[in-house]
Amino acid sequence: MMMIHAQSQLCARFVRLAGWCVAAALATAQAVAEVRVSDPGVTAKPAVSTRSAYAPAYLWQAAKGHLSIWWSARLVDDVLADPATLPSLRNKLELAKRIRRFAVTALSLPDNGSFTRYAQLDQPYVVWNVQAAPELSLEPIRWCFPVAGCVAYRGYYRREEAEAFAQGLRAEGLDVQVAGVSAYSTLGWFDDLLLSTFVNQPEPDLAQLIFHELAHQVVWVPGDTRFNESFATAVELIAVERWLAHAAVDPAVHAEWLARRERRTRILALLAETADRLRGIYGSALPDDQKREGRRQAFSDLRTAFAALREKTPEFAAWDRWFAQPLGNAHLMSVGLYHDLVPAFMALYRQHQENLPRFYEAVRAIGALAPDERAARLAAIARME
Repeated sequence: MMMIHAQSQLCARFVRLAGWCVAAALATAQAVAEVRVSDPGVTAKPAVSTRSAYAPAYLWQAAKGHLSIWWSARLVDDVLADPATLPSLRNKLELAKRIRRFAVTALSLPDNGSFTRYAQLDQPYVVWNVQAAPELSLEPIRWCFPVAGCVAYRGYYRREEAEAFAQGLRAEGLDVQVAGVSAYSTLGWFDDLLLSTFVNQPEPDLAQLIFHELAHQVVWVPGDTRFNESFATAVELIAVERWLAHAAVDPAVHAEWLARRERRTRILALLAETADRLRGIYGSALPDDQKREGRRQAFSDLRTAFAALREKTPEFAAWDRWFAQPLGNAHLMSVGLYHDLVPAFMALYRQHQENLPRFYEAVRAIGALAPDERAARLAAIARME
C-alpha cells in the first residue's frame, strides 16, 4: 500500500509538471512571435533585463534532468540499512536526519518528505547556473518561468549546455557567469533530495544548506530573486547558530566555522564596496568609455584589496579560485542576490524577539507587497537598527 501511495503521488506530480511544460511551450510561440513583429530584421537581441524562458527545449532538459535524479533516489533509511553503504556516507546521512528533525522541531521549517531521500550523482554539481548582467549595470538579466516567476539565472543539468547558452549571452556583450550549484529547491513541487554533491560537507555547511533550501518552501516571492535568496540566507545563519548550540558540536569544528564565516563577511564587505562604487560610475553622466575605464579600475582595486587580505591571512586562499576568474558585473551581482537584504531580514528577526514563526509571518506580509513597497519597507527596517 505504501508503494502504491508513493507511486500515485509521483504520477500526480509528473502530470502537473508535464502540464507546466506544455503551457510554457505554448507561451514560447507567442513570445517569439511578438519579438519578430516588434523588431523585424534585428539580428542581435537587445540586453533587456527581463526575458522569456518559455523555451520547450530548455524546460524539457530541466524536467528530464530533475526526474532522472528523482527516480534514482533511495529512501535514506534504505541506504542506511544497506550493508554496502560506506561508513562515511552512513554517518553523513544519519547526521542529515538529525538536522532535518531539528529543522521541524526547533526552527518551524516544513515537515514533509524533503531531504528524506538520497541520490548519488556522477558529477560534482547537480546543475550549472548561468547569470548575466549588462556591461554597465549591476541589474541582473531575469528569465521568466510559468510557475516560479522571474529569476536571475537559468539552470542546466549539463555543463556544456550551460556554457553554450552563456556563449550566446557573451556574444550580445553581456557579462556572464557560469557557476556550479550543489543543491536547489523545487519549491514544494517535489520533495528536495539529499545529494552526493553536498552531503559530505562539514557539519555546519550541511546544516546551513538544508536550512536554506527549506526556507524557500516557507516564503517564495515570484520574480524577486534578491528577496528570496537573502531571506533564505538569513534563515540559514540564524538556524546554524541554533543547531551548533543544540548539537554540542566539537568546539574545534564550531571555531573553524566561525572563522570561515568571519572571512566570508570580510570578502562580502569588499564586494559590496566595489558594487557601490560601480553603481555610482554606471549611474553617472560620464561617457561610456570613461565608465568602462572606471569599471576596469574598480575591479583592479578589488583584486589588490583581496591580495592584501590574503597576504595578511593565508586562509583567504580559499577564495583564490573565485578571484582568478575574469570578474565582471555578473559575479558581483550573483553574490549580492544572496546577501544584499540579509541585514534587513536580521533586523526584522530581532524586531520580532527572535521568534521564528512570527518572523516568517512578517516576511510573508512584506513579500505580499508591491515590489517598490517591499523594497522601501526592507530599507526602512534596515535603517531602524
